[in-house]
Amino acid sequence: MTRTSILSDEISQDLQVAIRTALGLGFDGLEIRSVDGCPPHLLDDAALRTIRDRMDEHGLRVSAFCPPGLKCPLPDGAAERAAATSVVQRAVEQAHLLGTSVVRIFSFYRDGDTPEPERAAELAREVLAPVEPPPGVALALETGTRSNTPTLALSARFLDLLGDDGIGILWDPGNTAFSGFDPQPFPGDFDTAAARIVHVHVKDPVGTARYVRLGDGDLPWPAILDGLGAAGYDGWLTLETHWRTDRELTPRERDEPWGEGISDGGLEASSECMAVLTSWLAAARISS
Repeated sequence: MTRTSILSDEISQDLQVAIRTALGLGFDGLEIRSVDGCPPHLLDDAALRTIRDRMDEHGLRVSAFCPPGLKCPLPDGAAERAAATSVVQRAVEQAHLLGTSVVRIFSFYRDGDTPEPERAAELAREVLAPVEPPPGVALALETGTRSNTPTLALSARFLDLLGDDGIGILWDPGNTAFSGFDPQPFPGDFDTAAARIVHVHVKDPVGTARYVRLGDGDLPWPAILDGLGAAGYDGWLTLETHWRTDRELTPRERDEPWGEGISDGGLEASSECMAVLTSWLAAARISS
């Protein structure tokens, strides 16, 4: 059964506010990024256990964990590769403490204007080889705006080259459209890669200019939800609002989405978008 969540810091840095909002709007969980001003990769074990306990108290699940794994330039040399490995290894341990099975990774920032999934996969193979996820925890490659895999087709190519069947795709069609590499990511490559999608982020851009209220942008989300349902998708749908009623997120806030910078104005905007998503799901073929 497909469940709904929202990135906690798209509501507030205060976890209790995020929990209360999710419950009030009928969502099933939260996806954890930054909490109390702390970036995800810096959350210590005590903070992670507190987050999980508070979620458990209210019957909410942690849908995924979103550290900046491989969200960096293509590593140059052993030291940079080791640093990237360290972030991912710590991330899978953090996810285990949170009780979630999905850890988001990227495919490094593009070096120039053209994605290089082949080069990225070669380096990622070295970076990820030492990583040992705890039982029940797996990586999911996001279709990242500035990454080497902004589209489903490029993501599938990267994973084929990487040769790790345990890694799925975190599909974010908003990122794909915003990247400019595929203004209409659905239906597009969807049918060829749908079976590899293990997690979905929901947001709505207008071209490559800005993000807007869900339903006011370029993506045909009701059709996308129907397409996911027809493909048998039963994973999480996570709202990543990225829209604010009175301002636009800066490029740095999109690249490093943690702390008050990402949460400012998020409660009102995300509440509106959560209500829209709920209404769509009531009419969609995807089960919820």
